[in-house]
Order: sequence, then C-alpha cells, then structure tokens
Amino acid sequence: MTGWSFRIGKIFGVEIRLHSFFVFLLFLSALWAMLLQRTAARGFLLWALLLLAVAVREIARAISAAFFGLEVRSVLLLPTGGLMTYAGLEAESRAGERGVQRGMALTGPLANLLFGMTLAGFILTISPDISLTELPWVSPAYLLRTMVWVNLLLAALNFLPAWPLDGGRVARGEMMRGTVSRLLPGRLQALVRMGAAIAVGLLVYGLVSNNWWVMMAGLGVLLAAQVERQGLLPERETDATKVGDVMLTDYTILPASATLEDAMMHARHSLQDIFPVVRAGNMVGAVGRQNILEALATSGNGYVQGIMTRSFQTASAEDPLLDTLNKAVVQGAGTSLQIVPVVEGDAVVGILTPQHLQRSLGLLPRRLVRAGRTAAEDETD
Repeated sequence: MTGWSFRIGKIFGVEIRLHSFFVFLLFLSALWAMLLQRTAARGFLLWALLLLAVAVREIARAISAAFFGLEVRSVLLLPTGGLMTYAGLEAESRAGERGVQRGMALTGPLANLLFGMTLAGFILTISPDISLTELPWVSPAYLLRTMVWVNLLLAALNFLPAWPLDGGRVARGEMMRGTVSRLLPGRLQALVRMGAAIAVGLLVYGLVSNNWWVMMAGLGVLLAAQVERQGLLPERETDATKVGDVMLTDYTILPASATLEDAMMHARHSLQDIFPVVRAGNMVGAVGRQNILEALATSGNGYVQGIMTRSFQTASAEDPLLDTLNKAVVQGAGTSLQIVPVVEGDAVVGILTPQHLQRSLGLLPRRLVRAGRTAAEDETD
C-alpha cells in the first residue's frame, strides 16, 4: 500500500498519506482545463476540490472512529475516499463489528452530502443567478457548481455496493451475519466480482458518454479494491508468516477448579490478558483478566469454570497466521478476538492472545528482514 503513496504529514498523531494516483489526476485535470481553453490553474483548482471532498469525508470518519473508541494510526487518501488503519489488533477487530462498520460506512457519505448541500445553499444565497443543476456538473469551467457536485457525487459513489466502497463494506457485514467460515469465501468473492462489475460499468459509461468524471470514478473503485487487498503488510510477507512464528509458548494456565480469587492472584503476576483453563491436562476454556475482575465485583468469589469461554478456534503451528485470524474473527461473529490455542495432536503447545499478537505483529517485519530480504520487502518504505 505504501509503495504507491507518499507521506504528506501527521495530524494529531495520525499519519496522512496520499496515493500517487492523485498526481495522475492532477495532470489530467490540468490537461482537461487546457482542452477547454482554460488555464491550467483551473485544472489545479478542480483537483483541489476533489481533495477537499475526500478530506471532509475522512475528517468526519475520524470523528466517528473516536466516538467508537478506535484509535486511528494512519489514513491513505484515495480519489474514492480513504482507507484507515487502527492502532492495535483489538481495534482492527472492533472496526469489523457490524454496528461499528455500519456507523463508519454511513458517516463518510453523509458528511459529503451535508457539506455539498451546505455549499449549495451558501452559493445560492450570495449568487441566486447561478444554476447548479445544468450540465456538466463537474468541470474546470464551472468551479462553483463543481464544488457542490464533487461532494454529492462522492457521497453517491460510496453508497454503491462495490467493494471496498462504504456500500460494499455494509454488504460484506450483512453477508457475514450467520455465515459459517466455509461459506464466507464464496460470498465475499461474489461481492468482489460485483464491485468489479460496477467499476467496469462506470468505466464503459464514462467512455461512451465522454464523461471524464465517471471514468475516473470507475478507475478509483478498481484502485481502491487493489489497495485494500494488499493490506498494510506485503502480501508475500504475510502469506509466509506462520502461527508458530508469533505464538506465545511461555504462558500461565488456570485449573478449572480454581476460584476467582486464586485466578486473580495468578493474573497479578502475569502480563497475559487471557488465560487458558485446563482440566486433566486438556484445555476446556479461557477466561480474561477483565472478566475475572467484573465477576468478583458483581458476584463475589466463585469458580473460573463458571465464567470461562468454552468456544474457541484452534490452530497448528504451521497454519498461515492471517488465515487463522480470519477464521477466529468469523467464528467470533464480530466480537473481539479471543484466545487461539495452538495444538500439536492433542497437546497445546502455544497460544495466541490479542495483547501478544499486537506486540508480535509490530515486530514481525523486522524479524523477517533479518531472516532474509524478499522482493516484497523491497517494495515497502
């Protein structure tokens, strides 16, 4: 993702990156203005209005993320909007919850819609003779009209069910409801194909109608989908990462017969956030530090087995890390990621917990660089 983008600054601790496609758009905007016998400066202003619309959208989404308790780490600005990454694996998991995802998906288009309508009202108040409905809606020749419609069209574009636009994210969340992991990949592939079909449709319509804006919208959807698939880590690097590379092998276990007070004593002397619960050498559940504290505060002393979680996804040390995390999140049905026992035969040889994964994934790229450079690593910043 970062190989085709550049850093433009940091605001309130959030890194802001601009995709290189914006540079291409700047060239096209200037060329379009000159073809219309206007100055290149008007092309630059057209480009700046698009960037402003994207900025309005992302500022609103950043406020929404703060409302949901998500700490934003970076934002990559694309012509169709922005892609956010969050600080910590738990925040990334929470961002995928249905309610949070729906709220974030609505925030961006609504912000552009309200901003565009506010601009329209302001323009008509000071210059009632300006027609905002005449064609073309977006052109370097009519910048006041463009200022309104670039926001309205960006809002409309993100309501389309094309991945990874906001409408596509909502559709993905609906597909995941009640879906077992073996059915989910097929449904997601159908959603990706539908998004690609919409993008191609926009491109074809833009070419036939000679509509530069629609053509760029189609290219933007295809670009955003490609960037989203790449993710934060290079694809070949993440594919090579196994569960055994990051699993925790030195950890504290709790017997199922332990009382909550006994468990709290163990928790005080451990940096773990979640503890495996075992009976006769077999793992039968898991309990979190916060769950122990809440149970002691509300019900007094009891037994660990009364509050432990009995459902969890297992993995082997040779399983791909990302596949394991995806399965665990799907099984959790949108809840925060819990413990993942790593088994060899019937024996538990390690565990994955949210806290440990957050630390391990932050160190993983450096470890792989020391082990041997790959072509994917050469593409990263």
